[in-house]
Amino acid sequence: MLNVSIIIPAWNESERIRDCLTNATRQTVMPHEVLVVDNRSTDDTCAIVEQFIAEHPETPVKLLHQDAEQGLIPTRNYGFDHATGDILGRVDADCMLKPDWVEIVSGVFTEDPRAMGATGPVTYYDMPARHASLAGDDHVRRHSYRADGGQVLLFGSNMALRASAWQAIRTEVCRDVADVMHEDVDLSLHLLGRDMKTVYCKRMICGISARRMDTSFKSFHTYMKRFKNTFEAHPDHWRKHKSEHTLYMMYPWLRALYPVYQQLLELRDINPAERMWFEEQSELAERDDIKLD
Repeated sequence: MLNVSIIIPAWNESERIRDCLTNATRQTVMPHEVLVVDNRSTDDTCAIVEQFIAEHPETPVKLLHQDAEQGLIPTRNYGFDHATGDILGRVDADCMLKPDWVEIVSGVFTEDPRAMGATGPVTYYDMPARHASLAGDDHVRRHSYRADGGQVLLFGSNMALRASAWQAIRTEVCRDVADVMHEDVDLSLHLLGRDMKTVYCKRMICGISARRMDTSFKSFHTYMKRFKNTFEAHPDHWRKHKSEHTLYMMYPWLRALYPVYQQLLELRDINPAERMWFEEQSELAERDDIKLD
């Protein structure tokens, strides 16, 4: 069975990094390593990670520092370059992995030797109707989040690639100094440019925060333009559907609901990341007929 490294780029993620690490290490199969790559955080991110490591010495969590330059891409690359696993998983610092994520990812690449990259659906753990959200995201990624006539695009909050594939493209991926592109789409197109197979797995599930929607429309629109900018940087690749159109339709509803729902969670003293972890663990236990304390 192939082992899986999890790389988590982090910049000022003190609010959710502990929950992220809890989900990443309470897996049906323990990851080979979990690398938190800090990028000049000015909050308590590093202290929280160090405390987690001290409290859980049995887990393979390591804290790395990428201080040479500010930015997601150099931080991601630093983590990929320092990972030692067969498969390089990549998630955000506010992501909550389903408890069988590592097991599923390892199985995807073990069962399909040609698979070089893999991705799956996501759901908003800090919003209501998680299951409906997951079904909707799955539909979008199956039908429109594609390139070159149906090739799978990887999603940065929930993706993995073979270490050998990364070694093949590591000097080719765009640096995007202007910070106007989607780094996950860029990486995907470099894989496809090498005729490397990318796959979609419905069972490779990750929870993400809806906090991106809690921004001004101007900021949101600038973020959505990254899709266009990325494909313009790769003129040999094309897409039939523009999945950002779906996000534009969702924006007003999520923008209005997000702060209200956060107030409700706070009023009820609910940690949505912790709640999601417990519900997912309960589902796995029920499936395997295991009694939880």
